[in-house]
Amino acid sequence: MKKGILIIGAGGVSRVATVKCAMNIDTFEKITLASRTISKCESIRDDILKNQNVEISVASVDADSVDDLVILIEKVNPKLVLNVALPYQDLTIMDACTKCGVDYVDTANYEHPDVAKFEYKEQWARNEQFKDAGIMGLLGSGFDPGVTGVFCAYAQQNLFDEIHYIDIMDCNAGDHGYPFATNFNPEINLREVSANGRYWENGEWIETKPLEIRVDHDYPEVGVKPSYLLYHEELESLSKNIKGLKRIRFFMTFGDSYIQHMNCLQNVGMLGIEPVMHKGVEIIPIEFLTTLLPDPSSLGPRTVGKTNIGCIIEGIKDGKPKKVYIYNICDHQECYKETGAQAVSYTTGVPAMIGSKLLYKGIWKNKGVFNIEEFDAKPFMDELMQQGLPWKILELE
Repeated sequence: MKKGILIIGAGGVSRVATVKCAMNIDTFEKITLASRTISKCESIRDDILKNQNVEISVASVDADSVDDLVILIEKVNPKLVLNVALPYQDLTIMDACTKCGVDYVDTANYEHPDVAKFEYKEQWARNEQFKDAGIMGLLGSGFDPGVTGVFCAYAQQNLFDEIHYIDIMDCNAGDHGYPFATNFNPEINLREVSANGRYWENGEWIETKPLEIRVDHDYPEVGVKPSYLLYHEELESLSKNIKGLKRIRFFMTFGDSYIQHMNCLQNVGMLGIEPVMHKGVEIIPIEFLTTLLPDPSSLGPRTVGKTNIGCIIEGIKDGKPKKVYIYNICDHQECYKETGAQAVSYTTGVPAMIGSKLLYKGIWKNKGVFNIEEFDAKPFMDELMQQGLPWKILELE
């Protein structure tokens, strides 16, 4: 009989998700944490065991190898696999889950390591594969994607008769004290930010230059922050799943120092993903840059301030215009005290656990591959209130 959760990956998000799974051990029964570097798994396990008496096993696995993953999954025999490894490894982990007949959850869409593309195409293509295996895949159970999709689904199911416009607003007002650092995997972060922007309007994708469109948004409890239009993967699924939608956009805050550093790095080719020769050795510039920047997992003790992430949603209710802002606020230091990670990891790791919990308990259940907004939002919204990510709804004029 399948039992327990297998968590693959051992970064900051994994730390939070594992801590939260341990806090919900009555649901998950037992936990196995696996990564290429077993010492990282042991560090997370040992920190948790200082405060809780739970069953946590650790293992080493090459998440790029379907065969290695299958061997591990068959050995552990979990009820569910939570993928908090790199987005490059989504497909191998999904394929291993279908071979083993185990439900799957992730937090970000597949990215090809050699091509800067962010799309669900190859994951959605595995829908029939998952159906044939009699299992479910839940895509994008982080914050954005993830909670933002749940916010939109909740609004569609409970607050509006028609939704016409959505702006997803992601503000990290934390200060880590470094001149330049990224709050999650530097390679993934810089690839997203340096890519062309894109938004969906009237059934079409409209492309912009990187960071071309800026708005100054007043974030509750944070203040006015410059916010830049980016493409983010939840736009692809929400534009399909929110009926009657006319436009959806995504904005993220960046300070002047971050943008200056990023522009400089881009101008000298340090964000390149094509191999170059350096003293007779072939290197990929952005991978080399990643080794020079602070490890995001080291930022927790020194990051202060808050995040504010939410959705501005506009439409019609009872024949009248309606506009709301559904959002969550997190304090970096409060997150660190609870889990040993800062708020960017916290806001991804907690929803990863919640999505896994709803699948594990059979509250969300189907066969095939699904995005998070395709289910009843209320159970997830209730869990957010209980698991450390309380949300608010602000009525806007």
